[in-house]
Amino acid sequence: MVEDYSQYSISELLSLSAQSHDAMRELIQRHARLVRACARPLFLTGGDNEDLVQEGMIGLLDAIRSYEAERETPFEAYAALCIRRRMISAVRAASARKHAPLNESVPLDEPRRIGSDPEAELLSRERTRELTEALRARLTPTERSVLELYLDGFSYREISQRVGRPPKSVDNAVQRIRRKAAQLLGENGPSV
Repeated sequence: MVEDYSQYSISELLSLSAQSHDAMRELIQRHARLVRACARPLFLTGGDNEDLVQEGMIGLLDAIRSYEAERETPFEAYAALCIRRRMISAVRAASARKHAPLNESVPLDEPRRIGSDPEAELLSRERTRELTEALRARLTPTERSVLELYLDGFSYREISQRVGRPPKSVDNAVQRIRRKAAQLLGENGPSV
């Protein structure tokens, strides 16, 4: 039997929320407007308002789980703070483009497959060769060495030993190479 929690107070729902999913659901429904109000003035780069609302809902859940009534802070004030902090963290992470190298990089070690058309395959190889030469012209001598060893299948540790640089330096070089390759592909179109 499902209990009706609509008549319960916030403090009663908070004490019951650890044992009852229905009590937690009632708390979430009562504070959904607060989440939307907190999301209204914010903008998430690469996302939309619903993404911010989802982040806010996670902040609300965190507030429900971590609220301590003994501190004598009203739950609504505490929840608003948790919701805003969660949303602001999401906005900052999106604005910092922290994950851009993962999302925008192009693989260097996997050739693109065109299909079984020999003419298209030949044109693709020629285009890839031209782009590779253009990329190499943009690379520093160290980046060229790292690229050659990387394409030959060496690990970061092996490359770092061969070029005399720390593995982190090799990783940074690979990331720069990927960005330059993505930039070059953007300039020349995605016809590879």
